[in-house]
Amino acid sequence: MTRGTATTTDYTIRTDDGADLAVTDLPPLRSTTPVSNEPFPVVLVHGWAASRRVWGVVADRLVRSGHRVVCYDQREHGLSSGGREPISLQRLAADVAIVLDRTVGTDPAVLVAHSGGGFAALTHVCTVPEQANTRLGGLVLAATAAHGQDTPEREVRMMGSALFTRALARPGLGRRFLRRTMGKRVDPTVLDVNRQMFVATTPRVRAACFGSTMGMDLRPRLSSVRVPAVVLSGSVDRIVPSKLGWTVAQNLPDARFLELPDTGHMLPLEAPHQIVDSVTGLTARRESETTAP
Repeated sequence: MTRGTATTTDYTIRTDDGADLAVTDLPPLRSTTPVSNEPFPVVLVHGWAASRRVWGVVADRLVRSGHRVVCYDQREHGLSSGGREPISLQRLAADVAIVLDRTVGTDPAVLVAHSGGGFAALTHVCTVPEQANTRLGGLVLAATAAHGQDTPEREVRMMGSALFTRALARPGLGRRFLRRTMGKRVDPTVLDVNRQMFVATTPRVRAACFGSTMGMDLRPRLSSVRVPAVVLSGSVDRIVPSKLGWTVAQNLPDARFLELPDTGHMLPLEAPHQIVDSVTGLTARRESETTAP
């Protein structure tokens, strides 16, 4: 795919282990800018038990500000299939690399990742830091962490429980179960979008994802990632506490940390404008650096 595509395109990317990743490729709506000055393309990576649907408002705002936007369903989420390899952080990180290669190629891009998507994105950049430093124009990490994600076994079992799934399928009960994922003043409609995505993810996949971060600690490798970054955390996030986001920012050489007041874990739904502002801020920084005498 090239920048400036005339229409939105849906397609699949086949991974090296045979998974088919469902992709939506959205062109910028503001197309009068010369190609040499176009904002970075943006690749969006959603969290566990979600789908590319979570990026609706973010993607809309980004294309209106001139960005090409690529979003995809992580394997066995949304319309994406699984492959021969089981779900693991390394496998999900490899999928991030494949999507970058097949969509933006060698063009600089901003990688935006939420929650479990952030674990995959950070694993990717820590695995190939020199490649990331040259190919990425920026990182926006929302409600994510580099360590401290040892999900208790009882919670992993709950994620894989058919009883829990049946409870989530009941709108009122499901919203109550997932209420703790968001801040207090969130719109009930937005809360139900989260519930719908959660229940659409199979119990087996939820359990595999939440069990995949046992022992994860990327902190020692973050210092090699020199990509300009913005780390966003909700002040009332009870899933990935903001202190873990602060730690990510402290260990990245070029990162800014923002704690969003009265905001929970689901930042793409609760605080989409702050995510967009972070992306456009990284683009503006690039423009100022390239035009400086």
